Amino acid sequence: MALDTIYHVNTPEGVSLRLSPAGPIPRMLAWSIDIIIRTAIYLVLITFLTFFGKTGMGIFLILLFLIEWFYPVYYELLKNGQTPGKKAFGLYVTMENASPITPASSIIRNLLRFVDFLPLFYGFAFISMLITPRFQRLGDLVASTVVLHKPLEYPTIDMQAVAPVTPSVSLNLGEQQALIRFLQRTPYLTAERAEELAQLTYPLVEDKTNATRKLLGIASWIMGNRG
Repeated sequence: MALDTIYHVNTPEGVSLRLSPAGPIPRMLAWSIDIIIRTAIYLVLITFLTFFGKTGMGIFLILLFLIEWFYPVYYELLKNGQTPGKKAFGLYVTMENASPITPASSIIRNLLRFVDFLPLFYGFAFISMLITPRFQRLGDLVASTVVLHKPLEYPTIDMQAVAPVTPSVSLNLGEQQALIRFLQRTPYLTAERAEELAQLTYPLVEDKTNATRKLLGIASWIMGNRG
């Protein structure tokens, strides 16, 4: 049985998406940030509205209800499924098929938070996340939503900025593949380390000055950039 929680979804366009559901810990941390933000808003409101007596308190209770229940809905629908807390931890809410969350699903998943909160401090939600393969709380299950990790953005090299270089010696398939892998890994290396590795390819790089640039140029040439 697979130990990870990755699942795949095929879009109508025929693209296979690899999705990573967020577990209880990052969701709890994101929720904590949102709680702090809402609490700060409440403190500001009650400090200001206290001056208006009972009328101010009535307005405060109305705003308290609206913010508590529709704060997440606003961010989920208008901010790409990310409340400030979720954004801080690279999380976002979406439908199970990875499509943007719908207004109905957002309202349902958030109104059901009162059930998830039971019996104390989101006990039902925690249990539900532990026993479901995609870490869904009860509100997620009813609304067919899931909280996912944002895909990592890996650094890449701008191939347009790499001038192709014709290799001075014949290269076999394994050597060509090694040069392409070097090109792919270079963004993760320091300039010094990349240069050190590039200089090890003698006699491919005879001049050790700007060895990295020449090696990347050869890799670009191998990948078909003959411009």
